[in-house]
Amino acid sequence: MISSTGGPAEGDTLDAGATGLLRQPKAVWATAGASVVAFMGIGLVDPILPSIAKGLDATPSQVSLLFTSYFLITAFAMLLTGFVSSRIGGRRTLLLGLALVVVFAGLAGTSGSVGELVGFRAGWGLGNALFVSTALAVIVGAAAGGSAAAILLYESALGLGMACGPLLGALLGDASWRYPFFGTAFLMAVGFLCIAAFLKEQPRPARKTSPLDPIRALGHGGLASAAVSAFFYNYTFFTVLAFTPFVLNMTPYKSGAVFFCWGVLLAVFSVIVAPRMQARFGSLKVLGGSLVLLAVDVLVLGYGDHTTAVVCTILSGAFIGVNNTVYTELALGVSDAPHPVASAGYNFVRWFAAAAAPYFAPKIEEWTDIHVPFVVAAVTAAAGAVVVLVRRKALTHEAEELQPRHATEDSVTVFAN
Repeated sequence: MISSTGGPAEGDTLDAGATGLLRQPKAVWATAGASVVAFMGIGLVDPILPSIAKGLDATPSQVSLLFTSYFLITAFAMLLTGFVSSRIGGRRTLLLGLALVVVFAGLAGTSGSVGELVGFRAGWGLGNALFVSTALAVIVGAAAGGSAAAILLYESALGLGMACGPLLGALLGDASWRYPFFGTAFLMAVGFLCIAAFLKEQPRPARKTSPLDPIRALGHGGLASAAVSAFFYNYTFFTVLAFTPFVLNMTPYKSGAVFFCWGVLLAVFSVIVAPRMQARFGSLKVLGGSLVLLAVDVLVLGYGDHTTAVVCTILSGAFIGVNNTVYTELALGVSDAPHPVASAGYNFVRWFAAAAAPYFAPKIEEWTDIHVPFVVAAVTAAAGAVVVLVRRKALTHEAEELQPRHATEDSVTVFAN
């Protein structure tokens, strides 16, 4: 049974999941392996942003559009992923997403201008949205040994991908900023072949999803509150992810190492620490406190010296990991909408901030100075906490209090959970 967090429900134990973790069909391993690469693609460009700017003679704000185009398309794609998968099935949706990533990641490596690269990155975002939004449901449907093992495998893939993306970008990008894109295309092509060979078609849901269903779900006050708070938080998150590499101004290797440590903290706090803190203090207290600490962290990051900035960048991964887990739990459990529909509506709102922050942070620096983007990021994190405080009554119907619904259809479409 699956809980509303996307994790094991009460009655499935982590030990039981761990026992069956390695005893999975080839189809599950193929999907999990492709998931690692898909999540790697999010942070892949982090350590090579300065190299791309130099190679294409572009400004930081122009290069940051790599994130903006990616997540803007992802936001709109959230309205379509359920529509597509409910009609062509999970296997074909995965293959379609992988094919798009292979094509557009490969084309990104051939870009002759920052405009071309931004456009290809948008196509990549569409493919990644189709794949990531379907992968969890497919893994759960095909897994052996209980859903606990399947969820552990998925969350491990997510954490590994988020941690290793910057590292791979650094290793390949040290020779040329083009190589990480070609490397991703190759790995995703391998994933495509593995899923085509080993994954059978999954049962389709009884009811087909409309693109308007996620919008209608946002009419619920609790889900809308979670989405608005997450919107402010995501602006902070992606200021750190997309703007900090320019501030640190390090070699690809060093920048990759920093964001690898950041990703490790994100994974550990998301999968291990956050659930324990929620059990002890409650979701809303944990979320509000973590948002306030993140606001303080990015403020210190913006005004500290280089060493302080490195430490605060890495430390932000811990707060981001906690926030991602709690937000996803609230989004999936606070309303009565089916999990995939609630998740799609929630992500539709919050990804717009992920698209906005990479563009506005360097622009704000151009208009003011290097400190102000982090002041804005601190304010947005605090604004997220204020929304949680003001709307706490709408959010008190927390995810962990609900009985699991639509277990095999759960879709945790956050890249960070």
